[in-house]
Amino acid sequence: MPRGELMEKQPAESERTSRSNWSVRKQILAAWGGWLLDGYTSIAYLVVIGLLTASIFPSYLGYWALVLTLGGTSLGAVARVAGSTVLGNYIGDRIGRKALLTWSIVGFSVFTAALGIVPSYKTIGIFSPLLIYLLVILAGTFAGAEYGGGAALAMESVKKERRNIVGAFVQSGYGTGYFVVVLVALSLSHFFGSVNFAAYGWRYVFILALIPGMLTLVIRRLSHESPVFEEMQHKKDLSSSPAGEMVKRSLKSMFPAIMIMTGLLFINMSTFSFYPVLESSFLKITGNTYYYALLLINFVSLIGVWSGGFLLRNKPNRRNALMSFAVIFVVPSVLYVYLGYSTNPYVFTAVFSVQAFFEAMIFSLIPSFLAASFNRRYRTTAIGISYNSGAVVGGLALVILTIQANYVSLRLSWVIDLYIAGIVMITGLFLSKEPKEDDVNIS
Repeated sequence: MPRGELMEKQPAESERTSRSNWSVRKQILAAWGGWLLDGYTSIAYLVVIGLLTASIFPSYLGYWALVLTLGGTSLGAVARVAGSTVLGNYIGDRIGRKALLTWSIVGFSVFTAALGIVPSYKTIGIFSPLLIYLLVILAGTFAGAEYGGGAALAMESVKKERRNIVGAFVQSGYGTGYFVVVLVALSLSHFFGSVNFAAYGWRYVFILALIPGMLTLVIRRLSHESPVFEEMQHKKDLSSSPAGEMVKRSLKSMFPAIMIMTGLLFINMSTFSFYPVLESSFLKITGNTYYYALLLINFVSLIGVWSGGFLLRNKPNRRNALMSFAVIFVVPSVLYVYLGYSTNPYVFTAVFSVQAFFEAMIFSLIPSFLAASFNRRYRTTAIGISYNSGAVVGGLALVILTIQANYVSLRLSWVIDLYIAGIVMITGLFLSKEPKEDDVNIS
């Protein structure tokens, strides 16, 4: 090739590489943004749980009003399974990962924002909690599509040696959303003042979910489909029945995956999701101290999830790493509970920050582990069902802990619950196999 032609060709190749790198970044951000919104909306429900309960239930219900409000998390978890099954099967594995994530983010953010405008019990009576439940179910249906679609899009868009660290970054979107919503609640509390925030300002915590939702929608509209799905489209290799094919070919792989996620998400709901309930409803840590404690705990958890991805950035054996992280987290659970259950906010924050760090390390490898566990023809559906099926039992954690606290020692029941969930998670890892990351399974 003449030198002149070579000189002219090089910028074009460099430009294509630049566009390719930017395209990959958009895929990753598209998945990360969905998890950010998931973290925001999930914790928004809990960070104002006391005020929400007082709004939608009559005061004479007392303790049971809190239990009934927390029941919304269980309904949302069940809806997630339905969403991941239906939307993953009919959109994610047939029409595309990008299409799935575009539709899911719209429904997810709109129905969550609508929680902020539901009239109180004093205004519409029993229809107030019923509307809350309905909106939680609708939001959960669309949220259920997020994990499977996001994990597939992100993991299929990067080289296999980068999947652990990219997966950890994408997973950190949830913790980032947690951090943001607590910061929003703290800011609104300052802006409205404690009296007005308790009266109506808390509603804006939900309404402002539209902002991260719309930003993520823009990123997703500008992003591209995953190269794996595009290749399947080009070769006409799309499955006509992803869910059916998944049952025939990967049912054995799904069972341990569901066990892993059942244990892990029960733990997650018993820790990260329970911290706001524990502080506000049991320990009575209120005001700015409550928010600052949650901010610091969650910031430490972000360091944990990034650390897990960085430490395993070039390691192909995720199963063994997950086993190690799980044991390191589960064994000292009794110490976390008995030392951290304290009205001293400094002790509470310090102990549960350590717990949050090690728990987050487990989550760092989940996206890449699940993505590599299932064939690309039904990957979105399989990841979504595996992950969200675990959330069904996990969604009951807050209700179980709150009821147990009324009849037995919360410390004792909390420790027992964490150990049972830990055994389920570790058993699932023991029964699972290290996925083979080759051209058939990933790209």
